[in-house]
Amino acid sequence: MAKRLVNDIIRMKHDGQKIVELTAYDFTFARMMDETDSVDIFLVGDSLGMVVQGHPTPIPVTVEQMIYHVEMVSRATKNALVIADMPFMSYQINESKALENAGRMIQEGGANAVKLEGAGRNVQTIRTLVEIGIPVQGHVGLTPQSYNKLGWKVQGKTRKAVEQLKNDALKLQDAGVFSVVLEAVPVEAARIVTEALDIPTIGIGAGKHCDGQVLVMHDMLGMGDYARVFVKEYAQIKPIVQDAIRKYSTEVRSGEFPGDKYAYKSGIDE
Repeated sequence: MAKRLVNDIIRMKHDGQKIVELTAYDFTFARMMDETDSVDIFLVGDSLGMVVQGHPTPIPVTVEQMIYHVEMVSRATKNALVIADMPFMSYQINESKALENAGRMIQEGGANAVKLEGAGRNVQTIRTLVEIGIPVQGHVGLTPQSYNKLGWKVQGKTRKAVEQLKNDALKLQDAGVFSVVLEAVPVEAARIVTEALDIPTIGIGAGKHCDGQVLVMHDMLGMGDYARVFVKEYAQIKPIVQDAIRKYSTEVRSGEFPGDKYAYKSGIDE
């Protein structure tokens, strides 16, 4: 397939095609995943603060760190649409700062779009970004940058909360986002929001009615230590890597590696 564009993602909803989104954080993994030509969107998530940097939340991640990772992923990607997460306080201060930082994600990082969390005061910022040509993915439900307020709790558990969730998503759609991530909301709530929108919903812990799904790559490959109901591990990479490291260590200590097979044979010139 050719490089995915924003209009391709929107069209997939109307064609009844499920959208595949995965996080990516570096050149090597992004290239491996992109070569499958089976992933529609790579999200360079601020979740890197947790799975790459070891923080308990994504809040410490900076704009400079995001651009660094976005650039690596963009350089490796020929097929998937690349979305850059806007980290905490990169768009909340004022509209001018948001424009500057989003522009850097596109111009310096090479991203095709950016993602912002929440609605409310962000709606006008999103509208302005879209108007100047920066595609935006929205994000409602559990918003990790609001951890200090929300914690890691399922959102949209009451009728009032579901109505608010739907209204927020509709406001984001009106502002021009091309898709909305629904995180940690009940299945029925996600269905209501998905049916109310003309643009795709991408679920993470939001059930089967969303137009697509996203998972953190490390979780999907069994590399993480985070137990979440919605994570299915499609591989167990961690024990494979650890086993390889133990074998390497054993062979180095025993002298088996490198041996003659893994050494240059040419002699020393006089």
